[in-house]
Amino acid sequence: MLDVQTLRAADFVAKRLYEAGCRFAFGMPGGEVLTLVDALEKAGIRFILCKHENNAGFMAEGVMHRTGAPAILVGTVGPGVVNGYNVVANAYQDRVPMIVLTGCVDADEAQMYTHQVMDHQAAFGEVTKATFRLSAKAADVIADKAVAIATQGRSGPVLIDVPISTADEVVSLPIRRRVPASPAAPTGADMDKARAWLAKAERPVMLIGLDAIADDAGAEIRQFCETFGVPFITTYKAKGIVPETHELCLGGGGLSPKADKILLPFIQSADLILCAGYDPIEMRIGWQEIWDPEEVNVIDIAAEPNTHYMHQAALNFVAHTGETLKTLAEGVQPRATWRSGEAAAARQALAAAFPADGEWGPAAVIDEVRRAMPETTLASADSGAHRILLSQQWSCHEPRGLIQSSALCTMGCAIPMAIGLKLAAPDRPVVSFSGDAGALMVLGELSTAQELGGNPVFIIFVDACLSLIELKQRSRQMTRAGVDFGRHDFAAIGRAFGGEGHTVTSRKELQAALEQAKSAETFTVIAAVIAEHAYDGLL
Repeated sequence: MLDVQTLRAADFVAKRLYEAGCRFAFGMPGGEVLTLVDALEKAGIRFILCKHENNAGFMAEGVMHRTGAPAILVGTVGPGVVNGYNVVANAYQDRVPMIVLTGCVDADEAQMYTHQVMDHQAAFGEVTKATFRLSAKAADVIADKAVAIATQGRSGPVLIDVPISTADEVVSLPIRRRVPASPAAPTGADMDKARAWLAKAERPVMLIGLDAIADDAGAEIRQFCETFGVPFITTYKAKGIVPETHELCLGGGGLSPKADKILLPFIQSADLILCAGYDPIEMRIGWQEIWDPEEVNVIDIAAEPNTHYMHQAALNFVAHTGETLKTLAEGVQPRATWRSGEAAAARQALAAAFPADGEWGPAAVIDEVRRAMPETTLASADSGAHRILLSQQWSCHEPRGLIQSSALCTMGCAIPMAIGLKLAAPDRPVVSFSGDAGALMVLGELSTAQELGGNPVFIIFVDACLSLIELKQRSRQMTRAGVDFGRHDFAAIGRAFGGEGHTVTSRKELQAALEQAKSAETFTVIAAVIAEHAYDGLL
């Protein structure tokens, strides 16, 4: 017999989110969402006041990467909701499970009232998996549907628009819960063909993406690659699904031209390509159709059917990554692979392409931080030239050890993501990497970092330029325009917000600043001043 409970409609939503593992919500309140905030707090979900809704969403994402529970973004009617549009679009493209709670004017009132009245569902329809307008008598079902849709298949954001009077309406409702589907693997003739291909493969390679992270398939991937001698490449957000120190790991791909010059020919020399949860939304145009499935055996294991057309495969399995690999391995006898040492040579070539022991510059900054911070450090990266270099240099030892916006590639994400990471994992060291332009977008959240406590470290590369854009501009022999801005004292800004601040211009100064940051009682901003054109030849 179903359990019947009597609560406010907003309480049914909050209760379901708590059941899903959510313990934090982020945003800026307005009168239209006060009941939602009250319901979240009463359910055991702490509401964190942020300085901008876009940053709030990235903090929520940072928490999600540690807890696995959907991120929660709260935005009030009109400007509050719209402020969060970018981070919701980012969640949609970066496959982030997110519940967006918005307040809206009651439907009857909206017919005679125009102030801040807009159709939130229509506005967000293109960047969410689903949108709902909360109905009091269906509040529990809507909440359960929202969690299911946000987390099933390829994850993404779901919006629940809550009319003011609906949030407060008290109703008696039966509690219904969807039972999640069990992880499954394909069987039949196609699986038999896949096993035959694996059995005869002498040069297999695996591409790993976000679906494998969502499937928590790291153990199965490692076992499979070790058993069959399969070197693997990850997307940037799948880094660390198997520790990158593993001898079969060829690191992250998809964005660095230097890395791609090594990785693409290696893939094209394979006789079996396994796409293990490989979602190509992170990849650039150079990875489009890099193989011909008529000429090489390609097996695609994905959470959803291929509608992207970035690549094609001869065998397509819409299934759980780990379970499919276990099934594929059954009865197949391993054989020697890459007998001429091509995989080891590619790994050595990648190491040589991104040396970390050079003079002062962005590579040296990353090298010093990686050396100084423990292996357990959690990191976030903003968009820009430093992200490409960081994603090649920064070695990850666990999934989600380096988080970033790699599908939408939105600027200003690293600092709020790091704040979320530290909130969810207060005992773990946390460091973020930002360009100075991205940092300028979000510096107000340093006050949030100070209010929440903890000692995250915010590294800012200071060159007073949009370096990646300037590099592209220069490579096309265009006039330099729109890429320069003022040089600012970020260390002083950090101190003004109640943190520690250091400006560094050498490895020695950076080493000293990092040692102080590790034992600091508050956050630390480290402004690493680098030269103009410091990224030339590094990417």
